[in-house]
Amino acid sequence: MLLITREIPEAVAMRAAREHPQIRQLGITGLFDPALVLANVAGVAAILCTPADRFDAALIGALSASVKVIATYSVGLEHIDQQAAAARGIVICNTPDVLSTATAELALTLMLMAARRAGEGERLLRAGRWAGLSPTFHLGHGVAGKVLGIFGMGRIGRELAAMARGLNMEIHYRNRSRLAPALEGGAMYYDDDREFLGAIDFLSINAPGGDATRHWLNAERIAQMKQGAIVVNTGRGSTVDDAALIAALRSGHLAAAGLDVFNNEPHLHPDYLTLENAVLLPHIGSATVETRAAMGFLALDGIARALWG
Repeated sequence: MLLITREIPEAVAMRAAREHPQIRQLGITGLFDPALVLANVAGVAAILCTPADRFDAALIGALSASVKVIATYSVGLEHIDQQAAAARGIVICNTPDVLSTATAELALTLMLMAARRAGEGERLLRAGRWAGLSPTFHLGHGVAGKVLGIFGMGRIGRELAAMARGLNMEIHYRNRSRLAPALEGGAMYYDDDREFLGAIDFLSINAPGGDATRHWLNAERIAQMKQGAIVVNTGRGSTVDDAALIAALRSGHLAAAGLDVFNNEPHLHPDYLTLENAVLLPHIGSATVETRAAMGFLALDGIARALWG
């Protein structure tokens, strides 16, 4: 039996029905409820969950002995206690690769929106407060030809770099280690945060979450960035110190930010909502029809391998 925590795309649901004669659909729409999982896990061999569903050690330890695999509709695994799963012999599988292009597209969207103040402009128009044009009306910042710094030059970071080169942007990157020349594509590597941050006009955070990157973008590092730089985050909310970023946006040290991920999702820091120079999106980096279907198929592939080899 397959347990699915939330609604999934129709094409994925149809394939799941073909491969799993018995499916239990929880249909969770809001906050995750571990008790609901435990009440429905008897006889379940596989669970298909999402990043909004926290499978901590307590929940995993209480799962039915029938559970053999947990597949997550995500690349990241921060919401699953992998050590607890390993202790129970439960296989964990995720959905890498297939969402790289979609997430890079959204990072580029946020860069353009933040630089050109697109969110502010739309709000102005919808509120009926547009009084007409003037040479100084609603001035933003250009993107073409600027320096883009990518923190985390993995698959998504490299996809973004390829797109940004179409805008004649100069690509710099900060990574755990230097990439092979073929993957760098001419980008400039830094092994020092200060030098990296001081050289760029735009910062795109594409690094994984976890303790190693928690609050990496803090007050100290923000102070190392150029006056008027712009920050975009489509990686993990945990990489940003919210108070520090909000203070820099209020002071004008940073011109703008474009954020798709947040600490404590869906309960983002309320002060972001007061900032006109913050473009805020509800974690939709992979939210295209094509990508979400591909992710679901990949998750089902992982379940099939774990259950049937």
